[in-house]
Amino acid sequence: MAPVYHIPVLLKESIDGLNIRPDGTYADVTFGGGGHSREILSRLAPQGHLYGFDQDADAEQNIPHDDVRFTFVRSNFRYLWNFMRYHGVSQLDGVLADLGVSSHHFDTQQRGFSFRFDAPLDMRMNAREGLTAADVLNDYDEARLADIFRLYGELRDARRLAQTVVSARATHPFRTTADLVDATRPLFLRDKEKKEVTKLFQALRIEVNHEMEALREMLLAATELLRPGGRLVVLTYHSLEDRIVKNVMKAGNIEGRQQQDFYGRITTPYRLVGKVVTPSDDEQQLNPRSRSAKLRIAERIEDERTAD
Repeated sequence: MAPVYHIPVLLKESIDGLNIRPDGTYADVTFGGGGHSREILSRLAPQGHLYGFDQDADAEQNIPHDDVRFTFVRSNFRYLWNFMRYHGVSQLDGVLADLGVSSHHFDTQQRGFSFRFDAPLDMRMNAREGLTAADVLNDYDEARLADIFRLYGELRDARRLAQTVVSARATHPFRTTADLVDATRPLFLRDKEKKEVTKLFQALRIEVNHEMEALREMLLAATELLRPGGRLVVLTYHSLEDRIVKNVMKAGNIEGRQQQDFYGRITTPYRLVGKVVTPSDDEQQLNPRSRSAKLRIAERIEDERTAD
């Protein structure tokens, strides 16, 4: 039986945002439970095709093997450009990314994504390779840990938190989620403990999976691959990733630095489509995962340098 990942957030709005051409070629770079992919496939004609990316082996249980219009790519989405070239695809009609961590990951105890369980400090999306969260906590120096906690967790007392981790690991290396919670609990006020620990786990997860670097590479690859009129549709869940997505859609680069042509006109590869969409109160009640979601949609415009 395939694992249940989550109820797709803003499903109709995100797939509508792709403005699907029935014979088009699309990429769902966060395949997961396949909810968004199934909706895309329902709108494609026999000539259309969808590529689904996921580095998590569990996601492969959700592949629609009987649909010849679907190709699964077992890879991090940072390699979008490489695999599209490998499959002979030079242009895409749309790219969809749901950047949220799935309920499946939080609910799978042995993965260590949640402090609800006492489990090994793993947190790898791709359990086949890379450093674990325990490796990060036990091996990184204090300054590097402080940077991770501040940048990725937006924790105000990041330096003191890093000092506490370094001090604790000297006598008891971190192995489980309970080790981390117990060591850091004295730093958090009781009424804010859950929120602060959530930020701490988020920071470690982002570092373990190189999420920000991967997001940057995927967005720049999508910009290269999308044909004029193609859509980039992204669901974000925290300010760090949302800032990167907003900058790329606004200016075509990670920094959000707007460039001008010879005549002083601002140049950008995208046209924003509509306003930022957030879930309704009803959806948030039915699907708590959606509460921090933001949906951004942009359309690739003609590159004047290559236009006839």
